[in-house]
Order: sequence, then C-alpha cells, then structure tokens
Amino acid sequence: MSRRRFALLAVVLVALNVFFWVAQSGFALPQALIDRFFGPRMVRAEVIVQSPRGIVRDYRIDRGQITAVAADVITLRERDGTLVTIQVAANARIIGLGRPADASQLRPNLRVLVFREANRPATMIQVERKGQ
Repeated sequence: MSRRRFALLAVVLVALNVFFWVAQSGFALPQALIDRFFGPRMVRAEVIVQSPRGIVRDYRIDRGQITAVAADVITLRERDGTLVTIQVAANARIIGLGRPADASQLRPNLRVLVFREANRPATMIQVERKGQ
C-alpha cells in the first residue's frame, strides 16, 4: 500500500470516528429533558418501547418509601401519597445496599426505585437512601 493511500485511509477513518463521536450526542435526548422526567422528582412512570421487529414492551418505574415487606411483595408510599403493592421476582437484583443483596434485605423506610415490566414482578430495585 502506498503512502498516499495509507494517508487517505487514515484521514477517512479519523473523519468517520469524529462524525460518530459528535453524532452520538446529537441524536440522543437532551440531558435536561431526561433529568426533568426521570430525575429525583419523578413519582412513577410508564414507558412503552417497540423493538425493530414490532414487539411492544410496557415498563413501569415506581419510586417511593417502603411501608411493608412480605415474602415476595413490597408496598410503597409514593411521593403523591399513593400506596402501591408490587410483587418482587425471586431473582430480582437489589442495587445500592453496598453489597450483594436479595429481596429479603429490603425493609420499611428504605427509599427505592422499582423497575418492572407491565404487571409482572419487579426485576430490579435500586435503594436510593435510607429512611427520612
């Protein structure tokens, strides 16, 4: 390969890399919009997404303080005073307790963010901070 072709190839690759680096932030949702809807003031959300194959998925995100814990169910008091009872999957990931955790370590007064698909049991619970 001649030096001229090598230099041209290098310039094209750098230009392509710069394009994708700049385009990545340009095609994404603005951070202010994400913070406004999914930031610390969010009470609950329902997000519906469709895959390229046409499969529609419905996700629920609930934020609140745990008021009661049973074997596979937690009850949350959300910021607007709503009480919601959520089933927890046996293999749910619990994040934020600083160590590997399972649902048995959840207790009242913990503030949590719960992720689940539609009316299915929660698959991930993020502990935000200890009680008020």
